[in-house]
Amino acid sequence: MPTKDNHVKEPLFHIIKRPAISRLHSAIIRMIAVALALVVCGIVIVLFTGENPITMYATMIDGAIGTSRRAWSMVQNMAILLCISLAVTPAFRMRFWNTGAEGQTLIGGLATAAVMMFCGNKLPTPLLMICMILASVLAGAIWGLIPAIFKSIWNTNETLFTLMMNYIAIQIVAYYTYRFSVPKGSGQIGMINQSTQAGWLPRIANNNYLINILIVAVLTVIVYIYLTYSKHGYEISVVGESENTARYIGIDVSKIIIRTMIISGAICGLAGFLLVAGTDHTITRDTVAGRGFTAIMVSWMAHFNPLYMLITSLLIAFMDKGAVEIATMFRLNDSFSDIITGIIIFFIIGSEFFINYQIKYNEARKEAA
Repeated sequence: MPTKDNHVKEPLFHIIKRPAISRLHSAIIRMIAVALALVVCGIVIVLFTGENPITMYATMIDGAIGTSRRAWSMVQNMAILLCISLAVTPAFRMRFWNTGAEGQTLIGGLATAAVMMFCGNKLPTPLLMICMILASVLAGAIWGLIPAIFKSIWNTNETLFTLMMNYIAIQIVAYYTYRFSVPKGSGQIGMINQSTQAGWLPRIANNNYLINILIVAVLTVIVYIYLTYSKHGYEISVVGESENTARYIGIDVSKIIIRTMIISGAICGLAGFLLVAGTDHTITRDTVAGRGFTAIMVSWMAHFNPLYMLITSLLIAFMDKGAVEIATMFRLNDSFSDIITGIIIFFIIGSEFFINYQIKYNEARKEAA
């Protein structure tokens, strides 16, 4: 009788962990990924539109930084995205997957708008600004505290919990947007205190966005120092590496989770303040516009390093502005610009695989052959 062949075929290739490589090597891999992404985007552009890819790329650059106004607008978008990315980073370093930045920012923005509407013409400007900041930070901190308490006491799944709280926040904002709508029943609040500009962040050097950018720049340095050199930052890293190790050396894991999520939520609330008081001067359910989810990618691509996030957030903001210009100039659907952005981001994220791993030909199979 024929015997069964129990020999297991070896795969042709196998993936192994790559030893640590230099920053130059990593940068080269990422540049190759960007170059390949542009080639693939060029092929897609020719196949689906028949346009010249070089012309489209030039349009993208022009849309992002073609004029000083466009450049300031792009940097402003980068600043808000960076602020939210800084907010989620402490939690991510702790391996607490906070996917609720969208809702935490939105709740902070709602608190800012409420103070502007009800206290705008009753308080002097300095006191009004202080109340707005405190309200937004406190609202965001509370929204971050809720999932932290459930995680520390009942070990709930923080990813799902924070994700679901986004939808609660959106509906709360939608309710109050309708409640405070001007005129009644319109479903829109409109510009808050448009005639008096009470609660609006002041212009600096004749620029509406400079104060936002400066605040986020200072915040970036603070978060970097906090995570890198402070005792709290060390405790966050230890909990992220191993909760059991953290408990063994006497760290109160529940306390670290709660404290870190309060900080994350508070920074998100500050981002909501900047959006309402410094940029939009109103609040809608779409004020954050998905930045809470994009911030997850920005933080991850920067390996949770606040300084590297300057680059990743700038890249995302640049592509977003440039892609919108492409859709406008070439009369394409907005989805096409999202496709171009998605391809580039896909290659950049994919390059991380080749930085951390390498594919090797299976020598054992070759010898057996």
